[in-house]
Amino acid sequence: MIDVTPQPKPKRGKGLLRVIGLLLAGVMLAGAGFGAGWFYFSRVQSPVTEALRLIDRSEAASAEEPQPGTPQKVARPAPETQAFVTTYYAFAEPLTTNLAGSRRFLQIGISLSTQYDATVMTHVETHKAAIRSDMLAVVSGFSEEQITGREGREALANALKESINQRLVALEGFGGVEGVFFTSFVLQ
Repeated sequence: MIDVTPQPKPKRGKGLLRVIGLLLAGVMLAGAGFGAGWFYFSRVQSPVTEALRLIDRSEAASAEEPQPGTPQKVARPAPETQAFVTTYYAFAEPLTTNLAGSRRFLQIGISLSTQYDATVMTHVETHKAAIRSDMLAVVSGFSEEQITGREGREALANALKESINQRLVALEGFGGVEGVFFTSFVLQ
């Protein structure tokens, strides 16, 4: 049997209209995105210009009259003192020695400081073997009771400073070490 039912005609314009509509919507979205980007990025300034704009705004705000009763900032003058540069020298290995009259030993890391020029630390580096020997003799002369507490450590640091400066004066004609610091202090 032959089917004689009439076939509907294919719709030709709807597919083409759909493609045109999608292209038109895409163009509109792209245009809107471009416009939004142009609006957002058209006013971008360099970071320096933006920072200067913010500073000008904050200066204008600070130039306004302050409210009565509110605390106000007062500029303090900077001190006009001359500052000296402090140079440090740290001995690489810690000193380890027995204490006088004790079975315990002390291990200390030592750093030196000066505000003279770098020549002092160059002399310390040159004569560090003799200086380490002198420091060991000084430390081993202290007893356990003499180095306990802050005063004991300060006395040890002063004795070390005097010993180092005496050695430098004997070898180079000038000491110059102004501070002795303990970077580690272990009593066992």
